[in-house]
Amino acid sequence: MLRKIINIDEEKCNGCGLCANACHEGAIEMIDGKAKLTRENFCDGLGDCLPACPTGAITFEEREAPAYDETAVKKAQGAHGGHGGGCPGSRVMQFDADTKPAKANRTSRNDAVSALAQWPCQIKLVPVQAAFFDGAKLLIAADCTAYAYANMHDDFMRGKTTIIGCPKLDDEDYTNKLTAIIRDNDIRELTVVRMEVPCCGGLQIAAENALRASGKFIPWRIVTISRDGKVID
Repeated sequence: MLRKIINIDEEKCNGCGLCANACHEGAIEMIDGKAKLTRENFCDGLGDCLPACPTGAITFEEREAPAYDETAVKKAQGAHGGHGGGCPGSRVMQFDADTKPAKANRTSRNDAVSALAQWPCQIKLVPVQAAFFDGAKLLIAADCTAYAYANMHDDFMRGKTTIIGCPKLDDEDYTNKLTAIIRDNDIRELTVVRMEVPCCGGLQIAAENALRASGKFIPWRIVTISRDGKVID
């Protein structure tokens, strides 16, 4: 049917995720750092997402599209615990790091507290621009490091914005996205934590290339974890 529906200009989209949060029906999702209209039959054409977009990337257009399916929307919202605004797994959230005690202030192993400061954390899901990047100490970590290195949260993650990935499993080059994150945000320092295995070299190379391409000069370091969980450099 011919009806009014939104159009998202990916060139203008900065990946902030505000439109996905504003879409109560869950028609918009964040994919590879860009907002996408993934369910046309979930878009009611009312445009709650338009004023949320800071770059003007969202407009209305009249075109052939499936009819708005309110029943499907309510069913999906019930399946996700009532959450609108796309997949809850990619919903942008920032946590209050000040409420998370450091290791020195804890009395037992049962007091362990996550040092993750934001959500999402996967490089593929994280937006290119977000409030949690403002003034951030950025940690880019290989997926396996948190399992190999026992004190990952206290020794590397605390006080940092953490993003993670595996270039082998994701089968992609993170360089362009990391370049945009470093270039378009006030990143104060960069730490890369990788495993000693060769496939982790892709993460290090992507981070180094991104830092060069961003044109910024910020403190940075590479930390390598052995397969048996030791820092080797």
